Amino acid sequence: MKLLRELLFPLVAVAAAFVVGGIVVLLIGDDPIYTYKLLIGSALSWPDGIGRTLFYATPLIFTGLAVAVAFRCGLLNIGAEGQLYVAAFATAWVSIKLGGTVVDVFGTPVNYSWASLPAVLLVPLAILTAIVVGGAWGAIAGYLKAYFGAHEVITTIMLNFIAVALVSYFTQYHYKVPGDPILQTAPIGAAAHIPRLSAFIPGLPESIPLNVAFILALLACALVYVFLWRTKWGYEIRATGANPTAAEYGGISIRKQIVLAMAVSGGLAGMVGVNEVLGYHHRYYDSFSENYGFTGIAVALLGRNHPVGIIFSALLFGMLQRGAIPVDAFTEHVSKDLVQVLQAIVILFVAAEAAFRGSFGRFGLLKRSKV
Repeated sequence: MKLLRELLFPLVAVAAAFVVGGIVVLLIGDDPIYTYKLLIGSALSWPDGIGRTLFYATPLIFTGLAVAVAFRCGLLNIGAEGQLYVAAFATAWVSIKLGGTVVDVFGTPVNYSWASLPAVLLVPLAILTAIVVGGAWGAIAGYLKAYFGAHEVITTIMLNFIAVALVSYFTQYHYKVPGDPILQTAPIGAAAHIPRLSAFIPGLPESIPLNVAFILALLACALVYVFLWRTKWGYEIRATGANPTAAEYGGISIRKQIVLAMAVSGGLAGMVGVNEVLGYHHRYYDSFSENYGFTGIAVALLGRNHPVGIIFSALLFGMLQRGAIPVDAFTEHVSKDLVQVLQAIVILFVAAEAAFRGSFGRFGLLKRSKV
């Protein structure tokens, strides 16, 4: 019963967002029913719609989990965008295949022998690199918060700019194929490619970029649940977020939990690099992220900062992203920006939860969870 109550408000927020969005469509001169048929119908068609919806949902599951872990510790990680950028570049760096040597940042010729490793070694190495580099980038903000009192919102925002600028510089001047007009690294080694799910799902075309990273995202949800609710470290993180004074009185190191939470959060965000580099582009591609880190905040909020809720929330946002293309193409006045409008309205309704709970609470429909 308590779970149903927790799920009720997100469903109300989504329904209200679609109602308000329909009014917006009507006001600009298009048919809301036809627009929503395009938006939802195309996203749920098989195989193209569902395949691409799941692909778009994959990075949002990772970033939603990243934001949720930080939230559970009482932190707001605005830096998932920067964390996934540095992790994606590092993932490409360990798997890159240049066919010779390249001059590194210190002017030393380097031979990328890692690219010749077998897939059974290279793929885990690349995945581990994504987690470690993303986690280290997140831990910087956690350390500054824990030991210097620097607010994590400010530091993570600034680290976003630093991350994007750094990887752009390294890509442009050290790891790009000479003469390539696109800001991207050289291709990664073939052994670092992870398979697309079309190899395992009959009827799913190879052109659909859905890959094994989606399975890893679901596995990450299970691991995050076990970590937060079935381990001592997760309990200490949640206790710190619920009441840091009481947690410290109980012998929990607040500083340690802040750094740990931000490191785990950054590592989860870094897994986006696995999907984009190993499973899709097969190289680091500048500006590959469609604001995954920031959309992850909405995914976590709508998903109640719980791994199960985040899966469904990410699927909703992935569906909206997939459906935006036919809406933009086949309606007269509505553009794909309708998706951003719907996302914004959902966030507004979720942010106004306290007001709604006050109204619904009188009827016993919504109660605040203590979990």
